[in-house]
Amino acid sequence: MREVPLVEEYRGGILENVHSGMICGVGEDGQVIYAAGDVEHVALLRSAAKPFQAIPVARQNIAETFGLTSREAALFAASHRGEVYHLEALESILSKTGIREDELLTCPTYPLNEEPKFACLSRGVAKRRLFHNCAGKHLGFLALSKERGFSTDDYYKQEHPAQQEALAAFASLADYPKEKIRLAVDGCGFPVYALPLKHLAVAYMKLACPDLIADQPTREAVQKITGWMTAHPEMIASHRFICTALLTDPNIIAKGGAMGVYGFALKKERISFSLKVLDGSEAVWPLVIAGILEQIAYSNKETIARLHALSPKEIANDNRLIVGEKRPVFVLEKQ
Repeated sequence: MREVPLVEEYRGGILENVHSGMICGVGEDGQVIYAAGDVEHVALLRSAAKPFQAIPVARQNIAETFGLTSREAALFAASHRGEVYHLEALESILSKTGIREDELLTCPTYPLNEEPKFACLSRGVAKRRLFHNCAGKHLGFLALSKERGFSTDDYYKQEHPAQQEALAAFASLADYPKEKIRLAVDGCGFPVYALPLKHLAVAYMKLACPDLIADQPTREAVQKITGWMTAHPEMIASHRFICTALLTDPNIIAKGGAMGVYGFALKKERISFSLKVLDGSEAVWPLVIAGILEQIAYSNKETIARLHALSPKEIANDNRLIVGEKRPVFVLEKQ
């Protein structure tokens, strides 16, 4: 494993912290064209896999069958943050599909965002399975299982046919043998995939450029999923969160996962990137991705500005005084 420093943090001119990791960029032929660190590093995708896990749901036309809006369907690929508009869409999916909330494996919790979480606590609202950030993904698999006649009490298990279909679809897009993808268990109970960063970038390339997908039903499913994501970026995460900030740019398909893994691709440029921050930090994602876009001379400066607004280079203390800075320090090496 070869990592490189990605971001350094200074306080009073003194180096206080270093976030190290790896970055891989590939072209439309799947070959590595940019690298920082080991592009063969095996990373757990966590929620960066959600757009791919939604493929069998989209292939089965679940949104059309149950009359879901594209805004609701976007939650199948989302890590929602528990805002009111997320909950309204999730409850609508329950109503339209006939799924009961207690059928979800997701652990009852409070919303991830502070404002809706505080609202729940101040009003005495109990924890709910729908508040879990993976609830949309689970609803998709439950609806798919009901429609296909699969069992629903074990829909989250690795051997379940819906899970096997999702794994096969992802392996195909990643150009990586299904049997070589390593599996663990995610926070929400779903199987979580692990494979080299290079192949995660290859898979994201095909999300952004579905013309590279040979299988027509899969290609059409990907076009649906990315259409939902692009049309409703606020559903994939929420305001002031990087996935939404990137998806606001119609040229970008992006999704992050826990513990510092991220994938994104540029449609017009036909370039895709994957990255892993080894200490698991998500706070430095905006700085790293802005740095990548700056180094490749990405033309949409508004997108880069949105990223810098999410994670300013200045470090402020509790009194809002500037006391330090964060510096992206990696250099993408052209391959």
